[in-house]
Amino acid sequence: MIVGFLGMGIMGQPMAARIAAAGHDVRVWNRTPGDFATAVSAGARMAASAAQAVTDADIVILMVSTGEASDDILFGDLNVAVAIPHSACVVVMSSIPPATARRQAERLGLQGIAYIDAPVSGGEIGAREGTLTIMAGGDAANIARVEPVLAPMGHITHVGPVGSGQVVKLANQTIVGISIAAVAEALLLAEAGGANVTAVISALQGGFADSSVLRIHGPRMASGDFQPGAHASTQLKDLATAQQLAEDAGLELPTLALVRLLFAEMCTSGRDRLDHSGLYQWLKAG
Repeated sequence: MIVGFLGMGIMGQPMAARIAAAGHDVRVWNRTPGDFATAVSAGARMAASAAQAVTDADIVILMVSTGEASDDILFGDLNVAVAIPHSACVVVMSSIPPATARRQAERLGLQGIAYIDAPVSGGEIGAREGTLTIMAGGDAANIARVEPVLAPMGHITHVGPVGSGQVVKLANQTIVGISIAAVAEALLLAEAGGANVTAVISALQGGFADSSVLRIHGPRMASGDFQPGAHASTQLKDLATAQQLAEDAGLELPTLALVRLLFAEMCTSGRDRLDHSGLYQWLKAG
């Protein structure tokens, strides 16, 4: 298939590389210049513009930072929507508010363009290895249609109509954010009590406290390696969206509210571009 892939960030570039390596004709574009060697070496081709990337595309994928960014690309100054073939399917893999996904689907639907919201979980490692969790919202026939392109990136689950993928992503980010805070505090407690942090991480694996956060981010915390696989600012954005969704539904989720506050304070301390596991560093600094 011909795939226009818009967004070559930490996640986008390895995701596009996986699709190109699977044999699809991938045309990539980013809002800012950069080194896209990973995608290009896998067979992707750089497009001179966003419009060029989507012309004649069967599938258009957006993997950008926010709902506002995806809106701007589709309908704003770039107005890429007018260049997308009416037979194409747009797949927004960014984390955006569910209402934004539904509105985008409605606007594109007026042009006869299909739409799926398919945010992901698994971070940069999952993007490189093709093990992402892909939460897809939309019509079942459209999801089946794009599955050959999404499959090289990870495991796809159809979770409901358009917008549902974003709702599940917010649930995912709630668990991830709370888990990062729990692991960070537990390791700080163990260290304060005189235990070897690296040994603590090993000792907890296999028990009820085990998790992907412990196994992947625990070693980051122990070694102080906070090069971003997912920025703290992105985690904060998603937690804020999740809290707004909860408030709109009349739910009081106190743990979510607390962890959102912790990440907000971490980001305002100048650590917003660290990996989200860098919450450990901020908590340790007091």
